[in-house]
Amino acid sequence: MKKEIHPKEYRQVVFKDMSNDYTFVTKSTVQTKETIVWEDGKEYPLVKLEISHTSHPFYTGKMKLVDTAGRVDKFRNRYKKHIETKEVEAETETKE
Repeated sequence: MKKEIHPKEYRQVVFKDMSNDYTFVTKSTVQTKETIVWEDGKEYPLVKLEISHTSHPFYTGKMKLVDTAGRVDKFRNRYKKHIETKEVEAETETKE
C-alpha cells in the first residue's frame, strides 16, 4: 500500500436519517458545520441523510415514495402545459 494517501482525520460522527429520525455513530472524515449532543453527553459532528438503510425500500421491503423536496410536483407543474397539449392532440387524432 502507498503511504501518506489515506486521510488521518478519522473521528466519531453522528449520521441522522431525516425521513425517520434514525441516528447512528460511526467513524468518518466528512466535514460538517452542524453538531449534536449524543446519548453519552458528548458533542459530535452531525451529517443529515435523506435516506439510510432504515428507510430505503431495498432494505425495508416497503415501496414508498420519498419526496422530501416536492420534486414530483415541481416536475408536473413545469411540464403541465406540455402534457395538456399532448392529451388534446391525442384526443383530436382519435376523433378523426
